[in-house]
Amino acid sequence: MKTLAIVQARMGSTRFPKKVMRPILGVPMIELLLLRLSQAKLVDQIVLATSEDPPNQPLVAHVKQLGYPVYQGSENDVLDRYYQAARPYHPEIVVRITGDCPLIDPEIVDALLAEFQLSSVDYLSNCLPPTFPDGLDTEVFTFTALEQASQEATQPHEREHVTPYIRESGKFSLGNYSHSEDYSTKRWTVDEPEDFEVVTNVFQHFHPRKDFGWLEVLNLCHTRPELFAANQLLTRNEGAIMGTGQKLWKRAKRVIPGGNMLLSKRAEMFLPEQWPAYFSKAKGCRVWDLDGQEYIDMSIMGIGTNILGYGNPEVDQAVSQTIQAGNMSTFNCPEEVYLAERLVELHPWADMVRFARSGGEANAIAIRIARAASGRDKVAICGYHGWLTN
Repeated sequence: MKTLAIVQARMGSTRFPKKVMRPILGVPMIELLLLRLSQAKLVDQIVLATSEDPPNQPLVAHVKQLGYPVYQGSENDVLDRYYQAARPYHPEIVVRITGDCPLIDPEIVDALLAEFQLSSVDYLSNCLPPTFPDGLDTEVFTFTALEQASQEATQPHEREHVTPYIRESGKFSLGNYSHSEDYSTKRWTVDEPEDFEVVTNVFQHFHPRKDFGWLEVLNLCHTRPELFAANQLLTRNEGAIMGTGQKLWKRAKRVIPGGNMLLSKRAEMFLPEQWPAYFSKAKGCRVWDLDGQEYIDMSIMGIGTNILGYGNPEVDQAVSQTIQAGNMSTFNCPEEVYLAERLVELHPWADMVRFARSGGEANAIAIRIARAASGRDKVAICGYHGWLTN
């Protein structure tokens, strides 16, 4: 029976961008994965399945240079990407491997294929439930099952994650390849920078060997536990239950102290680990997150849009006209004079106007004016003043 292994990988990971091409001891991670997978004796062909997005071109070029065929398909419909990648090879069996598993063990792949060929199931994996370390996940299924799933699956998560329809529809026979002991809490996958640190430690330990087996890595866990400490707080399949915004929020906190510039908009202020965090569009009192989920915004509404709402057409039109005419030059814009006059008219207690971009900047201006007017250095303030509050 012809067996095709399809490795799905892309450069645009939300949590850890470009991870598949990050070098471990000078070798891109995807190359190490393919090298190890190629040692599986029961696999006839390996194909990389990635998307048509331009950022994936360095990945495509490198894998082709290594001599492996590459299929580029849909970014989000990964089920169709798998089906289209498999069709030209007319396989009877398909093996699914994800690009975040550089420690994939060819002996485990062969063991699953051997059992699959002896059984009569449509689908076999070692993660239903998992007993092997995270990062050794292998799924085996018939091409017929893949084709049927591609034709019948309709839910977004079924299209994105390839095998949910096969596993959950009740139309296919399933099997699981288990180990006698449960090592599922071990984390050898690469979803986060901490994972990459652990996997790099493993390859450094065994260098220059690249063909070490999973049992050797397991023994290393016991003899050198410090090499695996970096990702101990991460949980298995964490990404599968996280939205795109939640993943991006974790990524943001690596480069922005606190995650963003406004305390009032931090995810931890609302629903830690669950808050969507980012929006893709907003209109009226409604906002959509990065996964297209629609919400009614009964919170701070962007600090200032409560009356007119998001995306007010008159405001949008005026802003668009200003952008098209140019909104910055050596000369001043006349609108600041018109606005200042209107503000003084609305607030007769004020004689003049100073413009600022933020509350912190406005308070800094007020303190400078107070010091200049009073001749004193110390100024008493009360309440919350954003960045000026210690």
